[in-house]
Amino acid sequence: MSETCDLLVIGGGINGAGIARDAAGRGMKVLLVEKDDLASHTSSASTKLVHGGLRYLEQYEFRLVAESLREREVLLRNAPHIIWPLRFVMPHEPSMRPKWMLRLGLALYDRIGGKMSLPRSKRVDLRVAPHRGVLQERLKTGFEYSDCWVEDARLVVLTAMDAQERGAKVLVGTECTDLKRSAESWTATLRNTDGERQVTARAVINAAGPFVDRVAKTALGQGTPAHLRLVKGSHIIVSRRFPGEHAYIFQQPDGRIVFAIPYERDFTLIGTTDQLYVGDLEAVRISEEETRYLCEAASRYFTSAVTNEEIVSTYSGVRPLYEDNASSNSTVTRDYVFELEAEGGAPILSVYGGKITTYRKLAEHALAKLGKVLDMPCEKWTARAPLPGGDMPDGDFAAFLWRASERYSWVPPEMLLRLARAYGTRLDLVLGMAVSLDDLGRHLGGTLYEAELRYLVEHEYARRAEDLLWRRSKLGLHLPAEARQAVETWFAQRP
Repeated sequence: MSETCDLLVIGGGINGAGIARDAAGRGMKVLLVEKDDLASHTSSASTKLVHGGLRYLEQYEFRLVAESLREREVLLRNAPHIIWPLRFVMPHEPSMRPKWMLRLGLALYDRIGGKMSLPRSKRVDLRVAPHRGVLQERLKTGFEYSDCWVEDARLVVLTAMDAQERGAKVLVGTECTDLKRSAESWTATLRNTDGERQVTARAVINAAGPFVDRVAKTALGQGTPAHLRLVKGSHIIVSRRFPGEHAYIFQQPDGRIVFAIPYERDFTLIGTTDQLYVGDLEAVRISEEETRYLCEAASRYFTSAVTNEEIVSTYSGVRPLYEDNASSNSTVTRDYVFELEAEGGAPILSVYGGKITTYRKLAEHALAKLGKVLDMPCEKWTARAPLPGGDMPDGDFAAFLWRASERYSWVPPEMLLRLARAYGTRLDLVLGMAVSLDDLGRHLGGTLYEAELRYLVEHEYARRAEDLLWRRSKLGLHLPAEARQAVETWFAQRP
């Protein structure tokens, strides 16, 4: 007899994890399956921002921007350890958008979401510190506004953890290879390293991101009625280009914008691109054209040019956008769209588009859509529910860090900050009963000890070294080759 559930969610990116969490919290029996690692595709390849999307105002996406700004407040409150405010500086480039347009757009951005906790926009003088000497002398004036930074892959993992703690089952490294439909249910065949199993579900949510059409064809024998536009976004990581904790947003001659953001203390993140993608979804890589574009985009503004030799790492992801017949890839809507197929039997809901910032609202809307054809709980609850590690009084990370430094005075400050940012109030579970670094087990390099690896395997679904080095953390950027190899060996030798 096969296992049964109310809802089978296919896809362990931000949308799938968010839907699984919401449904589990409503009391539904939920199974979330991901064929690779959580956030291993699009959701770990973002620009790491929780933002309203200033540039979407030019495309008249007022509802999306307003919703995104309101959700920025919700997420900042519920996950203050992995989400924090960031000020963005936009130099005025006289040959592009006029000053009045920038002022008007930012004034609308400050107000369209309602009452906000973050500082409003203002004009800045680029001829003084910290911008003087960083930006080219021709740039005299700019505008500064607020948005937020997010550890994107950790957001996905924490959302999935919360789903599991509320009763969902989360299976990584598990692919749905077949879906058979009856009037009342779906029978799914799941495959992982242990073999195959069958699961029966009242409904399926197809949140497979760029693989959404592949899952739809498995279920229905054809793709969904909606057309998908796959757009690749790539980023380069270079050595730190400027002091301070602000970011820059650079306008480009083609109408697009490129961010330059402080990244992992020692680096600057530059991105993103918008390139139509038709290649292998399992082998998404930055192209020479994209690398050149990003280097040139930043070099138009920085005093010294950004060159290929500075690049220490890159990453790319494919965004599964709903085809709205926009003339360019950068203006295709980032709003989310659902396709519900319920006439041939048990329902299947496919999810298109969306952005990290609106994933919680997307989940609510997806379940509301499914609720039109399926008897299910309808109470909303996620708006004031902290994610694991985010249950800090008043969302005050600085106060939490101070208390942690008193309790764990034996932990080096740099290490404690990294652990507190990653795990928040779950820090106690990572460090356990340790009273010295020696109690944390083997030292693998940098600020990484065996106790953290054990925690990630037991609580955060980590199975391989790359899960830890590039998604649960970005230690892959900081650890030397021998330390990365030590992590590989640890995972390979784990029972």
